[in-house]
Amino acid sequence: MKKSEQSISLHNRLVRSIMALAAVIMLTSSAAIIFMVDKQGAHVIADETRAWANLLANNSAQYLQSDNGQVRLKNQLKKLITTPLINHIHVYRTNQDDSIEYFSSYNRNHNYPPISDRISEIAQLSTVQHQANHLELIVKITQAQETIGYLFIQTSLLEKQAFTDRLVYVLLAFLLFSLILAFGVAQSLFNNINQPIDSIVDELGQISRSRNYQTQLSKLPIKELDVLTVNINVLLLRVEKHINSLIEEHQHTQTKNKALEHRLSSRTDALKESNQELLSTLEKLHEFQGQLVETEKMASLGDMVAGIAHEVNTPIGLGVTASSLLADKLNEIKTAFEDKTLRSSQLKKFLNDGNENISIILRNLERAAQLISSFKKVAVDQSSVENRTFNMRDLINEVILTLSAKIQSANVIITMDCPDDLIINSKPGPINQILINLILNSIYHGFDGLEQGNISISIMNLSDQIHFNYRDDGVGIDKTMKTKIFDPFTTTKRGSGGSGLGMHLVYNLVTQALGGHISIEEENKPGVSFEITFPVELAAS
Repeated sequence: MKKSEQSISLHNRLVRSIMALAAVIMLTSSAAIIFMVDKQGAHVIADETRAWANLLANNSAQYLQSDNGQVRLKNQLKKLITTPLINHIHVYRTNQDDSIEYFSSYNRNHNYPPISDRISEIAQLSTVQHQANHLELIVKITQAQETIGYLFIQTSLLEKQAFTDRLVYVLLAFLLFSLILAFGVAQSLFNNINQPIDSIVDELGQISRSRNYQTQLSKLPIKELDVLTVNINVLLLRVEKHINSLIEEHQHTQTKNKALEHRLSSRTDALKESNQELLSTLEKLHEFQGQLVETEKMASLGDMVAGIAHEVNTPIGLGVTASSLLADKLNEIKTAFEDKTLRSSQLKKFLNDGNENISIILRNLERAAQLISSFKKVAVDQSSVENRTFNMRDLINEVILTLSAKIQSANVIITMDCPDDLIINSKPGPINQILINLILNSIYHGFDGLEQGNISISIMNLSDQIHFNYRDDGVGIDKTMKTKIFDPFTTTKRGSGGSGLGMHLVYNLVTQALGGHISIEEENKPGVSFEITFPVELAAS
């Protein structure tokens, strides 16, 4: 690299040096201030977290052993908590066998998703633990110097972070002001030492405006600047020659550009036509997607119909067999009676056999009626999006009953953990459709090639929200598929009957129909696990 290319102007050198010094001083001071304020703010919030935890623990003790304590404690927490600092409160009760169970909770608002319990982390959270955006702490709830429970508190660090951000903006403003002031000082110093160069700049400006590059700069009394003017005069003569050659090249380039513009215009028109065709195709794809989603719903209903038909045929067939046998026995008794050969032992045996056959017929007809009733409830709910009050456990049992044929043929065992008295007001149709799609997805994909499968369904009510955990121990989902599992047309059964709309339909039902959240766990365990939460209204049991 040439020496002239490495040089820097006096103005730039002076300005950069002064501004760099000012920037270093301000940045160092700002970093120290931000560090001290951030550290002190964290200590203050930690102290407030401990104070609130102790206050709420003292006020919660009287409710842990009282009747209707859960509802009263929840209402008391809503009255006591007057600060936006607190995100979550969990209260756990210690039983007589030293086990610990969830008792009540508080969320900042219903739109704030609840969090899982921290019973397994009581020892770790006995001191304040710092997370990314919040602090967590668990304190004991004591009565008469005896531990009767624990209180978990989660406080937000967002206000402290917002204050730190505002402080950063203020310090940045001071930094900008300092740089402007430093620039002004440097500019003033530069003006005092730049007077001899101004005359050269003025003459060059006149030459540039007049475009008369044959004009020569006048001599200067300063030797160094006079050498500069001589070289500039030589440069001006060369510029004159170079401009003439550029004019000729420019004319030639314009001719080429016009030809290129014509070609570009033609290709642009062709591209517009292609884009219009693509937009039309995309609109048709959206229409087909909606039709396929409806087809997916009808497919799951068809699976239930096939399963119910298989299940109903069995008890009806047994009933027909028993009734035929009873008819044959009745004809035998009638013939013996008419021929006056009827014996008491024969009549007694007929009565015993008849009673047994009638019992068989009755049991199987009741079984068929139960299956048809469950299917009617599930089918009606699946086609309805209206709210109604229902028992959550009964709703899940009805879905499992309608899919019993599929479940038995796939050798799947379903375990359910749901309170018997969980009565809610919500939309049973979307819940049915979600559960049906998840179970069928596990049977068709998760347990494909396996001799047996297990599905667990866990239901909890936390702060007027249903926490729904669905898990199976099947083959699981590949990591590359997890990131797009809820996208439409994502399937591992492409070409084998899979539409790729099942999980997309589940996602839309959870987020739109129920106004909730759904996520897939990232743990590297066998099978797959989905976490679903959605708001509900509790009904009187």
